[in-house]
Amino acid sequence: MAILAVGAASCGHKTYKNIAYFQDVEEDMSLPMDVNRGIVIQPQDKISIVVSTRNSELAKPYNLPRVTFNLGAEGDNVSGGSSNVLGYVVDNDGNINMAGLGKIHVAGMNRWELSDYVRQMLVDRNLLTEPNVTVEFMNFKVSVLGEVGSPGTYNISGDKVTILQALSLAGDLTIMGKRDNITVLREQGKERTFYHLDLRDTEIFNSPAYYLQQSDVVYVYPSKVRAGQSRINENNFRSFNFWVSIPSMLLSMTTSALLIVAIRNGDYFKR
Repeated sequence: MAILAVGAASCGHKTYKNIAYFQDVEEDMSLPMDVNRGIVIQPQDKISIVVSTRNSELAKPYNLPRVTFNLGAEGDNVSGGSSNVLGYVVDNDGNINMAGLGKIHVAGMNRWELSDYVRQMLVDRNLLTEPNVTVEFMNFKVSVLGEVGSPGTYNISGDKVTILQALSLAGDLTIMGKRDNITVLREQGKERTFYHLDLRDTEIFNSPAYYLQQSDVVYVYPSKVRAGQSRINENNFRSFNFWVSIPSMLLSMTTSALLIVAIRNGDYFKR
């Protein structure tokens, strides 16, 4: 039993090393943080650009129309509906054709930079006075796969999401997920790049994949125990119930052996 207790303590320490996040963090520790400029516009992105001014009629030529979708089946009398702003799809050269302004190269800008750029164009061409330009991403999403609570593709509002926030959206890692082996697949241009992250180390904050970009895929690798469960024999051998039953089995065997010895020696029948 003493041996089993020592083994259990050793396993507990090993489990902590495998599970806990940010194990190198010390008390009152602070780390430098780079200001993230948000995701940048890339080909195939869909963005909305809304121009407004004090006189709404003057801003109309520079806005795409709103499309109203009726709620209900065809032929039904529907009194309600939803209205959505149409968006611009960035072509393979990184351009859009904006209403009233023509072709604009937008790839490489973040949404704040594009907003300032469009606003300045309207002012410089004497088209509007004191315009307000709002730019939003319409297809910013990331996918989280593997050993997480709720794998899937998640739409992101705004223009910034970290690897930790994405994992949180997916229900965090399961107990069977490897904290030291998170992979982020990123497609940029004609290249696919793989980043490997370790959630146990604060070095994760320096990774180019700490801030996710549109269409990134996050994959959490399974632990050896989870991988072993794909094989029937290892599933039985490595199961929790199996290990819990070992002390009871050893105790039962020891008791039976002592009883047999006592019977053979005649001690069992002595009063």
